[in-house]
Amino acid sequence: MPTQTVPTVRLPSGEAIPVMGLGTWHLAENRDRRQAEIDALRLGLDLGLRLIDTAEMYADGATETLVGEAIAGRRDDVFLVSKVLPAHATYEATVKACRSSLKRLGTDRLDLYLLHWRGPVPLEETVLAFEELIRLGLIRYWGVSNFDIDDMAELMQVPGGAAVQTDQVLYNLMRRGVEFDLLPALQEEGIPLMAYSPIEQGRLLPHSVLATVADRHGATPVQVALAWLMTRDGVTVIPRASSEHHVRENRAAIELVLTEQDLRALDAVFPPPRTAQPLQMI
Repeated sequence: MPTQTVPTVRLPSGEAIPVMGLGTWHLAENRDRRQAEIDALRLGLDLGLRLIDTAEMYADGATETLVGEAIAGRRDDVFLVSKVLPAHATYEATVKACRSSLKRLGTDRLDLYLLHWRGPVPLEETVLAFEELIRLGLIRYWGVSNFDIDDMAELMQVPGGAAVQTDQVLYNLMRRGVEFDLLPALQEEGIPLMAYSPIEQGRLLPHSVLATVADRHGATPVQVALAWLMTRDGVTVIPRASSEHHVRENRAAIELVLTEQDLRALDAVFPPPRTAQPLQMI
């Protein structure tokens, strides 16, 4: 099947990444689901969702192994993202952790390597490790995850810190705090925000306003929640891809165009923030 194309968001490097990718959190936790999850990832690639996001933490590395099986033979089709744990964020441990992730993924490189969240290791040391990984050809770019606006400001002052390519954070209709300060700051710098848990692990879906908006378009609440995020400039979404049905449903959200009436209805139930809020995590 020829790979389809989807709209893109540009990294500061100038490289384009899909506005929607494939999340893998909680994959590889059920052996009976393994083949279905692999098939879902492969279908996602066919449908143009060529960004796959994973992490060494997920299922203690088993998720990376599953992703490696899914992308075998088509590594060049994938923009591959993984993450290093804060406990491994020292210079030497970051390099070691990256090599271990690459082995599990069955590849010689990551396209993007993220610090999973802020920990005790000085940012200068982790950035040096990322720069060494780039020099070695083991990663192409680096970024961060779960960094709030103060963390990002500090990072940008670290030598080499301005090379950060993304901040992956919790962002959805129920978690709009980033809109007050973090998202505008990232947009000003041209740094994409990568939204994880875009449907709040399913907790968003019972809200009737999503069903009302979905009915107007012959869509589903999932598609409304994803389409809403994709109305934001510089935001890419990474919903989990655990079945072929969900991959197709997610992919169709790219074609859903929400109206001003839809957006007002969603704002009425999920209002934007009026004050600064601490960054939330799941």
